Amino acid sequence: MNDTQGSRISKLMAERGLCSRREADAYIERGLVFVNGERVTQLGTRALPEAVITLAAEARASQAQQVTILLHKPVGYVSGQAEDGHLPAVTLINAKTQAANDRQRFSPAHLKGLAPAGRLDIDSTGLLVLTQDGRVARQLIGDDSSVEKEYLVRVDGLLDSHNLALLNHGLSLDGKELRPAKVSWANHEQLSFVLKEGRKRQIRRMCELVGLRVTGLKRVRIGRVMLGDLPVGQWRFLRGSEGF
Repeated sequence: MNDTQGSRISKLMAERGLCSRREADAYIERGLVFVNGERVTQLGTRALPEAVITLAAEARASQAQQVTILLHKPVGYVSGQAEDGHLPAVTLINAKTQAANDRQRFSPAHLKGLAPAGRLDIDSTGLLVLTQDGRVARQLIGDDSSVEKEYLVRVDGLLDSHNLALLNHGLSLDGKELRPAKVSWANHEQLSFVLKEGRKRQIRRMCELVGLRVTGLKRVRIGRVMLGDLPVGQWRFLRGSEGF
């Protein structure tokens, strides 16, 4: 360890997927982080990139208790903080709205620190992930995230092969080029969009650029996790056997 060389230990921990930077700082303050076998308690301590960083058993046990929830968000709810009189999606997480076939029992403690890992517009529906686990959040919304998100999109307007190719790659938003996407007709009424990024209202704005108007948008998959037959307005826990 070194006070001037290397990177902050919390940054290294987040980059390695051990936890979020905020969680790392909390663990460091509690003396639950070891660097090359030495306990670290000082925030801002730095270490070289090759340092061996481990968590104490208490921290690992705490992580094991953190839950990730899959919600079928209805239209009319915002993903994050309440705005313009609209309720946040987290208000739907309670015992009454839990899917009937979910085996894990809901506890009010599961709401502590529960936050959306990504956005879904107020006028969109489908799969929204809420998690207590900074590792999951970083996997889904970190700057280097490569997790696919799949959407079914109803549109008004005509789409020729040239503009379909532009939707796949060639459009820019806010002066920044979009990553390549996978856009194709899912059926005669809906387009399938598979994206690896999540700019604000990205799909709607992409469609506007090629003369289409979105009339319905539903997220059906995040990584390897499908929305499946989860009813609108209900939720379930991410199972131990599942991963994004």
